[in-house]
Amino acid sequence: MPTFAAVDIGSNSCRLAIARVEQHHLKTLHEDREVTRLGESVFETGNISPEAMAKTVEALKRFHKAVQEHVVDRVRVVATSATRDARNSEAFRAWVKSVTGWTVEVISGLEEGRLIHLGVVSLEAGARGNVLLIDLGGGSCEITVSEGGRIREMVSLPLGAVRLQQEFLRTDPPTKEEVARLRKFIDRELSRGQKKLGMPRVGLVIATSGTAAALASVGMEEADAVKKAAKTARVSSIKTRAGLKGKILEAATGNVRYLADRMLKMTNAQRAAIPGIGERRSEIICGGAQVFAALLERMGLKGYRYSPLGLRDGVLAQMLADVDTRASAHKTMEAERWEGVTQLCRRYGVDPKTVAPEREHAKKLFDQLQKVHELPAEYRLWLEAAAMMQNVGKYLNHQGHHRHTQYIIANSEVFGFSPQQRAIVAAIARYLGKSRPEPMDRPMRYVPVEEHGNVGKAVVLLRLTQALNQDRATAAVGLRAKVYPKRVVLELVPVRGGAELEVWSLKKEAGYFREVFRRELLIDVV
Repeated sequence: MPTFAAVDIGSNSCRLAIARVEQHHLKTLHEDREVTRLGESVFETGNISPEAMAKTVEALKRFHKAVQEHVVDRVRVVATSATRDARNSEAFRAWVKSVTGWTVEVISGLEEGRLIHLGVVSLEAGARGNVLLIDLGGGSCEITVSEGGRIREMVSLPLGAVRLQQEFLRTDPPTKEEVARLRKFIDRELSRGQKKLGMPRVGLVIATSGTAAALASVGMEEADAVKKAAKTARVSSIKTRAGLKGKILEAATGNVRYLADRMLKMTNAQRAAIPGIGERRSEIICGGAQVFAALLERMGLKGYRYSPLGLRDGVLAQMLADVDTRASAHKTMEAERWEGVTQLCRRYGVDPKTVAPEREHAKKLFDQLQKVHELPAEYRLWLEAAAMMQNVGKYLNHQGHHRHTQYIIANSEVFGFSPQQRAIVAAIARYLGKSRPEPMDRPMRYVPVEEHGNVGKAVVLLRLTQALNQDRATAAVGLRAKVYPKRVVLELVPVRGGAELEVWSLKKEAGYFREVFRRELLIDVV
């Protein structure tokens, strides 16, 4: 069974999780964490400081050694808010690459939220009902409304604990003016988020991250210190992801507000002395605590349940879903991907039902011509997605719409597709006119060099798909492909109105087909 490793380079800390696949589930083998404060200087100067870089790289070197010791088959390294915002992000990623050989993937806030959601709904008890998920990290806060294990709405807000500390709370303890500015900023951002989320009616609120854990554990560890609150934190026992008995903390809104306001009047040393917080968390907890208190109150929520799951668990679940179609995460991931594709289509005036025949033809061509194109299995999904989204550029302008399509796909948030995958899908959808993919073309610069040949093959398949769908007012033609050593025969089964346009369009692609696949393309109507 394969072994996976997920590395999360956050704004406050770096985390490692290594897990092995056993009977369609993940068994955790090793975990590690190091507080590196990568985002501390970013939120102040716009750059990652050399000291933060060095500390992070040292932690990653330790992670790399653990990965080697566990003979990991695949490693995925993701970076979040601080790396997204830093002007010298590329230099940091190059340093990591030179030391570990790992390619750091910088993900968006919404992709971060999607992966956290995937990890929680895959592994957390009770998370497949109506749930509000809150992840407050060092640089951003992702809030997700989930129904039946599916994302309904999500927002990513710049309300991370390190970011707020650096930008608003510069004295110890904070001044009244600093607190007032902080609360005004939090209120503005939460108001913006609530315009999209509304007032969700949920049965469970799950919070992840260190700030959520600290606020809940204070209620358990030091009940006397929060005796003025209406209700103290509760502890319930459930099975953790490792199958062992563990403790899940629950914090009431009244406790959170009391603690959030109380800590603003304390020095860092006083906060650090509170059981459940500690020295490192005390330095950044004030801003995050205010976010939790304001969010819970604004949405009329009674409190939250803390979950130790996080981004690294979602990354592991994604890797499991990629290789095991029987894993529960696979169905969740596939549903999210196609929901993302259909949402993008609707946003730009493309009816998903109208382009469904093109998606079907893309699948048939990929499957029936497998011996010809020899593309990796994941290109089937990317080809289907490109077939559905190929006309979104017409929303901007019919003239040159292929260029607009490429830009929209590459720069839009499509759940389940990494930036590199979106770049590949966008490149496939780009070359449906007179142009052909060339290595120095702008769209191809964002595609890894080793994928250029595969993109060219996928472009040919999508052009054939386009040729097979000339008249969307009638049913699509039937298709059968026969593969011979020196030629490929596409047999068309005509429907109402015949297949003259489809035959004409396919013959126009015969030259390009021969150029890429070194076989003749013949069309036969049966």
